[in-house]
Amino acid sequence: MKKKLVVLTGAGISAESGIKTFRDADGLWEGHDVMEVASYDGWLRNKALVLDFYNQRRRQLHEVKPNLGHIALAEMENDFELHIVTQNVDNLHEQAGSTKVLHLHGELLKVRSDHHRFEVLNWTSDLNIGDVDTAGNQLRPHIVWFGEAVPALEEAIEIVETADYLAVVGTSLQVYPAAGLMHYANPNVPVFYIDPKPATIYDLKNPLEVIPKNATEGVPLLRQKLLHFR
Repeated sequence: MKKKLVVLTGAGISAESGIKTFRDADGLWEGHDVMEVASYDGWLRNKALVLDFYNQRRRQLHEVKPNLGHIALAEMENDFELHIVTQNVDNLHEQAGSTKVLHLHGELLKVRSDHHRFEVLNWTSDLNIGDVDTAGNQLRPHIVWFGEAVPALEEAIEIVETADYLAVVGTSLQVYPAAGLMHYANPNVPVFYIDPKPATIYDLKNPLEVIPKNATEGVPLLRQKLLHFR
């Protein structure tokens, strides 16, 4: 029976494929204050701006490809029961071949009703004012904005609680509640932290190994280490 490997991924792994992060350019994202384009208040103030912003992100997603970090994680499904819990809204893990991916913060290639959050649609093109749900309500990006609840959090906690190994890849560990997920792992579970500029992890009772590399270098190294553990 395969060991269960849970991997928490953040913006760093996608950045290596050319996707910009919220923390680029002093908190601006493509020239916008993140609260203008990633909060419900921002949505209420200027729906056209928010839709245009995510339309640009969606178009960019059609132009980028998974990197070696994504691909190495997908290949590890041959050796482990691999679950990815990601803060990223792109589909690069799925493009690489990963089959168990939980998106904490939503997905660019989906939209949802502004009034019925469980009405979610696949969406690969631009989303415009006038695109509505079955009841005539405006559709919005299927993104968890700042200040909104994280519906997938409970499922993510359950996944982490049953891990045999836990890896954290490409995250500053500053965005909560996602940053606190590692603390739900069983105390004897080894934790591997892959990031070229790793943050300090406080109050972690687990065995911890820091791999100060980017995802394209660090994930293949993680695979070698875990195969040795087996």
